Amino acid sequence: MINLIDKTVLLDNQAVSRALKRVAHEIIEKNKGVSDVVLVGIRTRGVPLAKRLVEIIESIEGVSVPVGILDITLYRDDLSTMGYQPVVHETQIPFNINGKKVVLVDDVLFTGRTARAALGAVMDIGRPKAIQLAVLIDRGHRELPIRADYVGKNVPTSRKEIVSVQLQGIDSTDQVMLQEIEE
Repeated sequence: MINLIDKTVLLDNQAVSRALKRVAHEIIEKNKGVSDVVLVGIRTRGVPLAKRLVEIIESIEGVSVPVGILDITLYRDDLSTMGYQPVVHETQIPFNINGKKVVLVDDVLFTGRTARAALGAVMDIGRPKAIQLAVLIDRGHRELPIRADYVGKNVPTSRKEIVSVQLQGIDSTDQVMLQEIEE
């Protein structure tokens, strides 16, 4: 069992809220509105983040923005190395993504492998006009040439550190913790 030591709170409840508002404004600005924009949350914590971003965007623009849920389990490049049977959840994208600007939403960008898997999953669903990536935390250490278009906070980390995102609806609070693996 891995022991984790809490080092510091990177984002508290208010900071998470501020970061999401800023990202929502950036999405609107970069896309010159949201007429062709859809948001797709990557399971698990990308889903509540996408839903919150949609609520913020709708409050700013007064326009309903479609939001979907993407399960990337079968697109992971480490499936063959997992010693257990992965649990596959349903992808729920009840709208056409062809010709749309799809904003993938995730909690943490680390190696880039989750984003790569999400790109494959989206391309199997349709042919969007563009795919953008929004993350709450970018912690570095990329293994693939992937970068986020929208970042709530950049956090330089070591490989011995863990970024733990807690979100209301899944967890009891909104916060992002930096933890260290105890050796």
